[in-house]
Amino acid sequence: MSTWANLGLQDSASPLMEQLIFFHDHALLILVMITVLVGYLMIMLFFNNYVNRFLLHGQLIEMIWTILPAIILLFIAFPSLRLLYLLDEINEPSVTLKSIGHQWYWSYEYSDFNNIEFDSYMIPTNELTTDGFRLLDVDNRIVLPMNSQIRILVTAADVIHSWTIPALGVKVDGTPGRLNQTNFFINRPGLFYGQCSEICGANHSFMPIVIESVPINYFIKWISNNLNS
Repeated sequence: MSTWANLGLQDSASPLMEQLIFFHDHALLILVMITVLVGYLMIMLFFNNYVNRFLLHGQLIEMIWTILPAIILLFIAFPSLRLLYLLDEINEPSVTLKSIGHQWYWSYEYSDFNNIEFDSYMIPTNELTTDGFRLLDVDNRIVLPMNSQIRILVTAADVIHSWTIPALGVKVDGTPGRLNQTNFFINRPGLFYGQCSEICGANHSFMPIVIESVPINYFIKWISNNLNS
């Protein structure tokens, strides 16, 4: 979860988010190199006293500043395409979670386990406990096992929503009449917070998402308690 003065990305909790952070750093390094080079050349031009009255064209330099940016773009494009295909890859999932966006709360279904269903609402500020996070905590968290492939199916019942968990590198639009899917792998236990990132109406800011990542034996116990209740 982001805290005050956190200018960078959140610590990753999945291999896909690790790859996204690596790509971000890679692209940023290239941008910094370009900015420094162009800035240096512009400053040198301001203070340059040399004049060439006979300079009309320069094919060599024009070839260099046409081909070089194309090569630099390839260094960004190839890792980007690799990452896009990785994000779309659906491995054999251990658990399937269905998320349905409503104005303004989320509904969840564990269709693998006799259709366990529940709604997840934001906890109002006046009902928060002392250790709760304002506008981020919910009354019913999603419980998922760590070190397991998770598939999530996202749709919406009314308007377009977007199910987003930054620490996992997941952002899936929920569109009425469509079922979008993605997968993720949580590699550590903890609480991971997210929000709807598609402007969906007056209370768009008040439909947070909380995932509780637990070891597999705790998850099985949670499932059996819900099936028995």
